[in-house]
Amino acid sequence: MSNAWKNPLGLFDVSGKVALITGASGAFGAVAARALAGAGCKLVLAAANEKALGEVAAECEKLGADVVTKAVRPTDETVCDGLADLAVERFGSLDILVVASGMNKVAKIDTLTPKDFDGVMEANVTQSWLLTRAATKKMKQQPTGGKIVLVSSARGLLGHPAGYTAYCASKAAVDGITKALGCELGEENITVNAIAPTVFRSPLTAWMFEEDDTAKGFRKGFIARVPKGRLGEPEDLIGPLLFLVSHASDFYTGHILYADGGYTAG
Repeated sequence: MSNAWKNPLGLFDVSGKVALITGASGAFGAVAARALAGAGCKLVLAAANEKALGEVAAECEKLGADVVTKAVRPTDETVCDGLADLAVERFGSLDILVVASGMNKVAKIDTLTPKDFDGVMEANVTQSWLLTRAATKKMKQQPTGGKIVLVSSARGLLGHPAGYTAYCASKAAVDGITKALGCELGEENITVNAIAPTVFRSPLTAWMFEEDDTAKGFRKGFIARVPKGRLGEPEDLIGPLLFLVSHASDFYTGHILYADGGYTAG
């Protein structure tokens, strides 16, 4: 009998695994850092905001995690390779990559500059590709392979009328990278998947959860399209993440997991 039948929850055990998380001081990155710290991972956390990064690292250490930080943006090959090297040098392997770094520039197409468009694509697409490339080189050398999780969005599937040209295009490209590398790396024991949230609570979306008329008006209109009838909370991202970085998802790759309360289903 398979051990999975005797201990199904063991499929989700990631204790002792080494995880590299970029954008670790941001909304999703901080959720990922805390969740994997609580699950027993060793962490390499990277973000440009050194102060905020230190605060997240301190929280993870309180949860019992071994943590090393690097205050950098994953903007080029040297930086990305250096982060992968740091994980192996410090902890001996690189088992999990979570790419939570990225940005948005909201503007209608006639006012969005080519520089702004390129900036969003570079942050969301190129950096995801460079980090995945760096991690893949390490994971291919390990008999255990690895787990790669990119951060997409419901906007990779759906358009938006409020000036999301660059963002929607970038997240659709992340979905394409996820699917292509899911195919390419399938026989390497490396899975590549993406989590695609809709609106969830974060410092950037805090106004949407307020009780003023503007926020209430937004929520009423948005929630009308969400079958679960609410906006997302950080905790809603923990389960999908643990699934995608653990053995529970060994047969899943090239998959976009929509953490959206059913928003993209209707």
